Amino acid sequence: MRTTFLIILTLLTMNQTQGQTKAKSALILIETQNEWMHSEGKLYRALVTDKDMMHNSIANIEKALDYARQNDMEIIHVGLRFEKGYPELANGKSGLRKAIPNAGTFPINGFGAQFYESVKPIDGEFVVTGRVGASGFTGSNLDVYLRNNKIEKLYLVGYATHVCVESTLRDAHERGYDTFLISDGTSAFNRYQQEYVLNDIVHHFGEHLTTQEFIGQ
Repeated sequence: MRTTFLIILTLLTMNQTQGQTKAKSALILIETQNEWMHSEGKLYRALVTDKDMMHNSIANIEKALDYARQNDMEIIHVGLRFEKGYPELANGKSGLRKAIPNAGTFPINGFGAQFYESVKPIDGEFVVTGRVGASGFTGSNLDVYLRNNKIEKLYLVGYATHVCVESTLRDAHERGYDTFLISDGTSAFNRYQQEYVLNDIVHHFGEHLTTQEFIGQ
């Protein structure tokens, strides 16, 4: 009888521990929007030269998201969208603050800003608001959500690897999060940019792993 009680107590403790571990991890989807992922997206058409890498990343994001949903992992969608006239960027003179208004990307309620159909948020998944910069944390409610929900381990997928994904990775590291980049669940404009980030940048701010490694851990 005592042995049975101890076994039940052990199983309950294991389940509680596993639940706490899952609650402290999150899959973060960065800019999984039509602008990047749809064949009619402005950035897909203008900047993505390695279409095979992009299509592969889409398939792997779908796999990672399906795994996270099946395992009750926190899922966070970090999009980008701007009001008409891009007032949030305050007439930027350089960088993305200049390029985004010039390109007319991510207009609020526009096609490009909509989440890509196969990975769009469902009920219960957190959609970040207020973001205005390259990092998913800039101007947004991402950090406060993570801290209030005691999430410490972040897995990043999305676009572009060498711009907003890298910026979010760096920012997460500086804020004390344990951060992983899912390498084949991201895509840069070309293979050179992708490999540069994976080989020379990521290890300074976190780690990278494949979708299969993420699913199998």
